Amino acid sequence: MNQEDFKLPLGQKATLVSIICDKFESHSTVFETNSSLRELRELLRTLGIVAGEEYVQNKKQIDPATMLGEGKLQEIADLAREQNSSLLVFDFELTASQVRNIKDITKLEVVDRNTVILEIFAHHARTKEAKIQIEISRLKYLLPRLTAMWGHFSKQRSSGAAIGGEGEQQLELDRRMVRERIEFYKKQLDEVQRSREQQRKKRQNQAVTAALVGYTNAGKSSLMNRLCRVSVLEENKLFATLDSTFRTLNPDSKPPMIMIDTVGFISNLPNTLIQGFKTTLESALEADLLLIVCDISDPNFQKHLRVTQDVLKELKIEDKNQIVVFNKKDLLNDPVRARIIMRNHPNSFLVSSYDEDDMKNLRNHVIEYFLAKQDHYDLFIPYEAGEAHSRIRGNANILNIVSHEQGIFYRIRIPDFIFQQLGLNSFILAPAEAKEWEQPQSS
Repeated sequence: MNQEDFKLPLGQKATLVSIICDKFESHSTVFETNSSLRELRELLRTLGIVAGEEYVQNKKQIDPATMLGEGKLQEIADLAREQNSSLLVFDFELTASQVRNIKDITKLEVVDRNTVILEIFAHHARTKEAKIQIEISRLKYLLPRLTAMWGHFSKQRSSGAAIGGEGEQQLELDRRMVRERIEFYKKQLDEVQRSREQQRKKRQNQAVTAALVGYTNAGKSSLMNRLCRVSVLEENKLFATLDSTFRTLNPDSKPPMIMIDTVGFISNLPNTLIQGFKTTLESALEADLLLIVCDISDPNFQKHLRVTQDVLKELKIEDKNQIVVFNKKDLLNDPVRARIIMRNHPNSFLVSSYDEDDMKNLRNHVIEYFLAKQDHYDLFIPYEAGEAHSRIRGNANILNIVSHEQGIFYRIRIPDFIFQQLGLNSFILAPAEAKEWEQPQSS
């Protein structure tokens, strides 16, 4: 078996195929189907595939063997060949038997939406963990489709005698090999995840974090770059970023404020990718604040918000503190619509990642959010406790400092969980004592 046989044939022109059927989820209306097809075009553009004509059939009932029916498929295949298209891309998941049946009818390459997404993930993964998880997903998707590859052996005949046994034997060997590869990658993934969990716990004890989450191509990476003043890959493509990226939001505050850029969400995610998708998003579990980024210029922004909230519920983090950030206001030419949206989402932000004032205001808001969550402490530390002074200066935000003959008065702001690690409880002053020490003594 060669896995290349199951990869999306790149560099070809694609013909897009879909349906409208009130019994078919996400394709029950013209609006839903058209929206999904627009998204499929963007997915193909991410892979560098030219999306050609679209063909949509209205159906009262789904054909279980071919989805659209043999006559319609033959018509689409003839038109595709006239347009020099050798690839049919269906905007929904196809079973292995459906792929085989459609290929037999059309004599063209056939892939579904899931294959496109899997291919994008495989091309764009950068970290070891993401690559392993995606390979597991691809192999799981491949396993039930091996029959389609070896089906041609069953048709071979020689002198009237069937020699299909070769294909059946090879099919079983391939199935065993795929299962073994899945188990091999699962063991590798366990090791990588244990290491990542240790890193996560270390960050939790040393920093506070905000995670950018939201539908794919909402502009999370652009916001990351402007807010953290760094350079992270940003492209106007779906799934341009697949791996979580960590950057410092404000290096001057203590503890460090970390911003996390996560993989974008998408509706109708392939079942084989759901677990890997959650694994990649686990970085959001450690976040103290979620910035839900939404492209306000997209006609489907409400659906994108729903998908985002659904994923957060699956991760059991929907109760975390959240700020909704409506991005790309520069692409929205309807100020009335913007006002209505903002009125329905109070305490949200309307921004453009290219507007310096917007980025400054949002950045300051996040920084002040974290600072407001910190606790205040008044301490008096004798001079001879030298290490205690170092711990204060290295880990706390100092609001006031007054030197006295016996030592130094500190008024600090710091997260309680970090203060408890410093071992400075014995230096805490009561309110009455603090008033005495916060002013310099007269000579």
